[in-house]
Order: sequence, then C-alpha cells, then structure tokens
Amino acid sequence: MASKAIIGEKVGMTQVWDDSDCVVPVTVLRVEPCRVVQLKTPETDGYSALQVTWGYADAVKLNSPEVGHFERHGAEPGRTLVELRLDDVSDYAIGQEITVDILTDGELVDVTAVSKGKGFAGVMKRHGFSGQKASHGAHKVHRAPGAVGQCATPSRIFKGRKMPGRHGARRTTTLNLRVVKTDAERNLLLVRGSVPGPRGGRVVIRNAVKQA
Repeated sequence: MASKAIIGEKVGMTQVWDDSDCVVPVTVLRVEPCRVVQLKTPETDGYSALQVTWGYADAVKLNSPEVGHFERHGAEPGRTLVELRLDDVSDYAIGQEITVDILTDGELVDVTAVSKGKGFAGVMKRHGFSGQKASHGAHKVHRAPGAVGQCATPSRIFKGRKMPGRHGARRTTTLNLRVVKTDAERNLLLVRGSVPGPRGGRVVIRNAVKQA
C-alpha cells in the first residue's frame, strides 16, 4: 500500500524537453492543497486512511450530516471528502495541509481515475478481438465475436464471457508514471505519459507500490 497520496485534477497533455533536448510527453495535473479532516487507524476503523478535503464550501450549501462532520473534527468545510488509503497515518494530524511538495522530481507514482466512457461497444473495440474473415463466404459478420457458447451441454453461456457491452467509465489505475516536475507555486504536477479520465476529472496520485 502507498505511504503518501494526494488529490489532483487532470488539466490536459502537453510536452516538455529534458536536459538532452528530447521531447517528453506529459500530463498536467492541478494539485490543490488538501486539508486532513479525519484520521482512520486500525484500532478504531480496522484500516489506515486519511480523509481529506480541498477548497472551501459555504456551509449553507451542505447538508446537516456534512456540516456536523466538519464541525466535529474542527475543519473548515471543503468541496467534498475523499479517503486516501495509506500504510501509516501516524505522521499526519487533523488540519494538516498536504501539498504537491510531498512528491519529488523523478519519483514513480500510480494515478487512479475513472476512465472515459465509450458507451456501448463491440468486442473488437471493447476486448481487442481481431474480427472474422473479410471474404470467402463471410456475410455481415466481420466484426462479430463468433461462437460464444456450447450446444445442448451445458445449454448456457458461462459467466464472464467477453461480449459486447458498456465500455469505459471504470475506475482505472496507471502504474509507474514518472514525475517530471512539481511546481508548488502554481500547484501543478507534470507526470510522464497519459493518465485515465477526461480533462477536469479528479485523480488520485500515490507513490508507486509496484516499482518496475
């Protein structure tokens, strides 16, 4: 499990140049400072986690349970609450501010977000099927999956069969992305490569747990 994590917003992709004048494709993430609202420990909750918020929200726009939760922990109301699972939360305190400075240049991170929704898709787009023949008797089955089940025994399709259906809009994690640059003044984080989700989507950045 991760030892540090933070919330960010996907801004988009661009490119920068490294010391060797080579182009590096990067994703720009806006990482606003997060405030710790609650500490969860194995003794009280059965697991370790930080509950954080960011930004500020008018208390009149929150419901009573949300207002009571912030007041009980002595935290100013934020936009929303997000839980970050960590190995150990003993180094954190309620009200502490977490900024992009916790990540360093060159560090490997895992980025989690909800991927873009693609709607209903066939097996070629959804699962990478190669498709059927383009000629020699193939009639309107070029992108079809082909046989999907058995005959009289067992007379059903087994659960988990790869078939057409909704594609995307799933919680996805991209592993081992390298931090190219952290900009604490502008609350920006540049990571090499692409991350899941659309522009403006919320992402969770953790230090890599399966470093390659």
